[in-house]
Amino acid sequence: MTAESAADDTLGILHAACVKVGQDADGAELLHRSENAIYRLPGNVVARISRPGQNAAAQREINVARWLGASGISAVRAVPGVEQPVEIEDRSVTFWRELPPHHHGTPAQVAAALKQLHALAPPANFTLGEVAPFVRLEERLTAATVLADDDRRWMFEHLAELRQRWSELPEGLPWCVIHGDAWVGNVVAADDGRVILLDLERTSIGPPEWDLVHTAIKWSSFGWISAKQYGEFCDVYGYDVTAWEGFELLRDIREFRMTAMAVQVATNDPAWRDQANHRLRCIQGQMSERPWKGWSALN
Repeated sequence: MTAESAADDTLGILHAACVKVGQDADGAELLHRSENAIYRLPGNVVARISRPGQNAAAQREINVARWLGASGISAVRAVPGVEQPVEIEDRSVTFWRELPPHHHGTPAQVAAALKQLHALAPPANFTLGEVAPFVRLEERLTAATVLADDDRRWMFEHLAELRQRWSELPEGLPWCVIHGDAWVGNVVAADDGRVILLDLERTSIGPPEWDLVHTAIKWSSFGWISAKQYGEFCDVYGYDVTAWEGFELLRDIREFRMTAMAVQVATNDPAWRDQANHRLRCIQGQMSERPWKGWSALN
């Protein structure tokens, strides 16, 4: 399916979902397409259309957003009075209040938001479930037509190795509520000063280091932030995950997930094939030592 036909497909799903819940889909604007298709609707509403078979994740995201709001945590808000998610052709559609003007959070702001989140007691009225470090990776690799046979074989073998290492994860900080995907694009700072958590479908119970490693590798693996910025992150949170003996494992899993995502994007858009190949060569050990150059954000 081409990107254009995929857009037409999700637009039809969007209109059907809006009819079910009384939302207005006229003039819907496609904002982003990656794991989900994101549309802006009239009335400061944003609709999110999942990949097929993601109803449980969509329901959990709605539950988490409502729970965080009731707990005093600034997070994306589900549109009230709408029974959701809405299921259309095995796709889950959810409706959200559009964010105010915002920008990526600084490392220090991300640290403060994570520290507040990690201090929460788990919800009493629904189950978060445990962190799933390897969710959907096999599907991405199987569907990746851009992978040569040798590279696909290597990635499956490396995935099996990472799974084994995860089963032997060293003891660290006590497990708690975690965001699950805490890169800066999912922790944003509004112009009014609020720090807002987004993309809550991975929120779960797990090691807090799983959230912290996102920012750590921006410094240690890619050089996207400075040592000073990373130091501020550690100072605010009160912990340096790179000093923990399990850091290299979580770093390797995150780098693998980022590579698998690039492979998925490149399968649908050939313009990203060089980026996917570069990431793969890095994690295979064929490039220079970290921090690696040339990792670009996937648009």
